Amino acid sequence: MLAAWWLLSTYQIISPARFPAPREVWEALGQIAVGGYADARLHAHILHSCKLVLMGFAVAVATGVPLGLAMGWSRRVEAFANPAFLLVRPIPPLAWIPLAIVWLGLGDAAKVLVIWFAAFVPSVINSYAGVRSIEPHMLEAARMLGIPRWMFVREVLVPGAAPLIFTGLRLSLQACWTTLVAGELIGAAAGLGHVLQQSALDIFPAMILVGMAGVALAGGVMTWALGRVERRAIAWRG
Repeated sequence: MLAAWWLLSTYQIISPARFPAPREVWEALGQIAVGGYADARLHAHILHSCKLVLMGFAVAVATGVPLGLAMGWSRRVEAFANPAFLLVRPIPPLAWIPLAIVWLGLGDAAKVLVIWFAAFVPSVINSYAGVRSIEPHMLEAARMLGIPRWMFVREVLVPGAAPLIFTGLRLSLQACWTTLVAGELIGAAAGLGHVLQQSALDIFPAMILVGMAGVALAGGVMTWALGRVERRAIAWRG
């Protein structure tokens, strides 16, 4: 792919105005890494975006996973919470951007709210499915042994649902990055989405690719870290 990119751009089979050459992307990377672009240097943009993603993701995990576990375990909780969840579930995360701006302005809080909603839905659905996937005889054995409720949750419910919980967390993390970039296109002072928006206004294709590569790198590192956590948390799966 790199060789094809170099050949197509070197012999101008693809117009440089539409798709930059590798040398131009390298120069754009040096510009933003050393001198800065869109009001900050590359590491500051990446750290700002990562901070917003981690904040929204953490709040989604803290709210979505317990709600999904509770809905899967208790019919009463499901009957109470599921109608409201089914009402908001089909709303795309980006549709919350105007309301978030009205509520919280153009600052980071509005972006964290939108990121939270994007990650909240997959975490609830997969946590719920994880509880429902636990084999019934395991639940019956726990009830027959009369173990305390807190021990049931810690030793049976959470370990049994953990594989699907982590599946939901991976989907949530991906949704966080998708929503973050869209949110930073509007009213952001820093971040990789802001780099993409500014480079589009400047008609700077090389910098657009640098911003896209930054999103891929940061998202890939976070996904790798989540995979390490998953392997440690459910090591019994091998």
